Amino acid sequence: MSDGTKSIKSAYGEGNICPICQIMVSSLGEHIRSTHGEEEFRRAVLKVKAGGMSDPEIGSRFGITFKQLEKLITETYGINISVLKKPKRIKYWAPKDFKEETTTVWSFKQRGNWATHNGRYRGNWSPYIPRNVILKYSKPRDVVLDYFVGGGTTAVETKLLGRRCIARDINPACVGLTLENLNFGLPETFLGELSNCEPEVSVGDARDLSDLSDNSIDLICAHPPYAGIINYSSKVEGDLSKLGLEEFLQGMRKVAEESYRVLKPGRKCAILIGDTRKRKHVIPIGFRTINVFLEAGFKLKELVIKRQHNCKSTGFWYANSRKYNFLLLAHEYLPIFEKPKSLIPLAVGEEVADYGLLFPALEKPVIKRKLDEFETTTVWILPEKDFEERLNKNVIDRYSNGKGYSTISFVSHSENETEIILEEGQKGRGLLFIKSPFLANSPSYSNIEFYLQKTKEFVNRELPKISEGGFIVIQTQDVRIGEYIEPLAKRVVDMLAPDNLSLKEIVVITKEGANSNTQNSGNFLKITHQYLLVYEVKNEEEHIHMK
Repeated sequence: MSDGTKSIKSAYGEGNICPICQIMVSSLGEHIRSTHGEEEFRRAVLKVKAGGMSDPEIGSRFGITFKQLEKLITETYGINISVLKKPKRIKYWAPKDFKEETTTVWSFKQRGNWATHNGRYRGNWSPYIPRNVILKYSKPRDVVLDYFVGGGTTAVETKLLGRRCIARDINPACVGLTLENLNFGLPETFLGELSNCEPEVSVGDARDLSDLSDNSIDLICAHPPYAGIINYSSKVEGDLSKLGLEEFLQGMRKVAEESYRVLKPGRKCAILIGDTRKRKHVIPIGFRTINVFLEAGFKLKELVIKRQHNCKSTGFWYANSRKYNFLLLAHEYLPIFEKPKSLIPLAVGEEVADYGLLFPALEKPVIKRKLDEFETTTVWILPEKDFEERLNKNVIDRYSNGKGYSTISFVSHSENETEIILEEGQKGRGLLFIKSPFLANSPSYSNIEFYLQKTKEFVNRELPKISEGGFIVIQTQDVRIGEYIEPLAKRVVDMLAPDNLSLKEIVVITKEGANSNTQNSGNFLKITHQYLLVYEVKNEEEHIHMK
């Protein structure tokens, strides 16, 4: 073949050809390391990565895991980027057919690549998110703060939308990447009302905003790293992505306090955050981060669910989801916090609740006889026509383990009570399913407190009747009371913590077509999602092991 073995088969593109020896070897990575050294191995891996070889192929060819490849790139470039090639020229300046989101479930099938937006910075958020937040909660010339700027997505959007921006990151390499993505001039069509606002980009720690005055920021729009999930740097002191959960939350507590101080009263702070898993159970980083900001003094204006589209739900993943009874994480949370103009208790002026209007009813739910397939991710989008029937079928078939189940529904006084039917000779139920249809009817704050109290009582009372390995599933939803959201799924998770009960899944459920961009009256997003909180009953030894 010669000619440098055809340029080493176009930079090692075929077979295991050593780029230096120009010979075929059984294990390319092992050969390069043992014969030419670790530094030559790193150069070889980075060369094929820059040439566009996929991560799985690099892993197979060089015998390394994805985490090892990620670490190599981060150590070399000082930043966690997924593509080493620089993006091509700008093709268009704004998203096509863009409409602002009007519901609480945001779903963007295409990540978005207008202007200089690209997916090079691993884990960066879709530009559709800051665009929606900026348009809804700020006006031209307002000051937008992003203290986790990463690859500059928010900063680019502020420049395109005529907002002033203070963009910071603790990683100097992120600042360099952001400046690179901001290196463009706006076309003449953007001049005028949306005059050129060049972001102020610098290295900075989100936990220390001491150079910013109190009440000086109009909007905060940021996507922090998630505790211990992706390392965004190799040697940066204070990088939150390197911390364990408790240390991460402690750091975010400082971020929340500083955010509250610098934000103007009545203005908004949007933070995208997600959950993770440990030993096949969910660690609710999202809800715990929301708590940190609420404890700092913020109120929850909206709680948006960001749906992810890169989760496989067929073939291998479908089979294993059914076999091992787990769901692929497919959503993140976008809480929109508000710094209140004045401190007013949530329940001020509310009359004493009539608890007689709310009571728990034992029932046997209507179940769809057969499903084409079961849900395998943490976002369930079900047809409106038989929504409850499909929901019940998925829950009961997946979590009852064939051992029988019972269902308790919190209903209004006008609804009929039905009796529960259990299988004869049953020693332990496999499932307790708690539903709360009354929440769809704008309940009072006092009735919500009553509902939470009774839910805890029922769980504690029924828990001994559930067999080990059985489940308690709670269907609930967020409720708007006055100006703010009462996040009931978060509150249930905060409330339930028996030693032998572990949170297995947080599932978001919504109806087909409910989240399309329709007209929405008022200043609020339409709540179109509910939750399933899936708890697994563990024995004491298993619970200690999970800790």
